[in-house]
Amino acid sequence: MSQSMWTHKSALVAALLVGAAAVAPATAQSNSSGSEVSPLKTVDLTPEEQAEREARKACKVRICAAFHNRKAEAADVSCNVLKSWRKEQLTKMLKKAKVSWPWGRVKCTTDVKLKGNMLARAMTDERYEAKLDTHKVACEVEREKKEPAKINFEFTPKVTFEKGKAVKAELNWGKVEAPTLIKGAMWTATATDNTFNVLQSTLVADINDFIGPRCDEVKAEWAGK
Repeated sequence: MSQSMWTHKSALVAALLVGAAAVAPATAQSNSSGSEVSPLKTVDLTPEEQAEREARKACKVRICAAFHNRKAEAADVSCNVLKSWRKEQLTKMLKKAKVSWPWGRVKCTTDVKLKGNMLARAMTDERYEAKLDTHKVACEVEREKKEPAKINFEFTPKVTFEKGKAVKAELNWGKVEAPTLIKGAMWTATATDNTFNVLQSTLVADINDFIGPRCDEVKAEWAGK
């Protein structure tokens, strides 16, 4: 495989990772997603990874409460989300694309901001288009014998719901900042998604998975609250 082809495919996967880390409320809060990154068992987690998971769980409970308790006056949700992927998780994710992952761990962080009444209406309205605020994501990619590569994104998600189910989703990528070597490929990948919405099926599946099974996992912590 040529270097340019590898870079383009890796860029698209990196775009998917960033979307998975930050587009609210789907895979940022869960450990099972359409992107097929294998979840880690609790016994396998490092103290740092366990702290990440617990922080995401607290945010997950607040988002699930806003979705399912369906209160028009629901409080807005604001929380910092940190998500890391180990090299072996990324390698497995890229396997089907026949692309290797030559670097190490990827760590992404974002401030998730969601309007409580927007989440409630997504579940109660016959049809509702949820327009999220612009989210900024900062990622670090570990590299052997080099400083971590820093990649920053902005996107303004829009999700259409019908009868409490996501049916359409757009990331609407904005500014991209990355090392020169991959910035062009990343820009191409995000521009392609903006035009053809290639990540839509993954986003829709992840959002519905979050609202259903993932919220059920913590139902005791949000039901009726």
